[in-house]
Amino acid sequence: MERRYRLQKNRTFQYVYRRGKSVACRDLVMLVARGKSTQVGFSVSKKVGNAVTRNLVKRRLRECFRPYLGDVKTGLYVIVARPSAAEATFQSLSRDVRYLLRKHDALIRAADAKEGNRAQ
Repeated sequence: MERRYRLQKNRTFQYVYRRGKSVACRDLVMLVARGKSTQVGFSVSKKVGNAVTRNLVKRRLRECFRPYLGDVKTGLYVIVARPSAAEATFQSLSRDVRYLLRKHDALIRAADAKEGNRAQ
């Protein structure tokens, strides 16, 4: 994921935690706040596992979100991994990310229509 799409400052994360709307599923929680551009941050705590496991989960989440970068509305997104995300497969994490984006109504309608046509 390109650097311009990443949330990096602690202050920005805190803003999203304070002002963002949250939606959760079994392995992930997604918070979305208003923003001028699209930026995404990932939070994986020590409860998820050791450093190797946490980095693996973050890499998987980045790759799960990357295909949607052009199809999401502008805003600040933070994805928080729950401890069960350590055992989750890439496919299940990808499904969860898509589910959370739809719950937030963050996908642009054209992208939803394209995906719906592929499923048929």
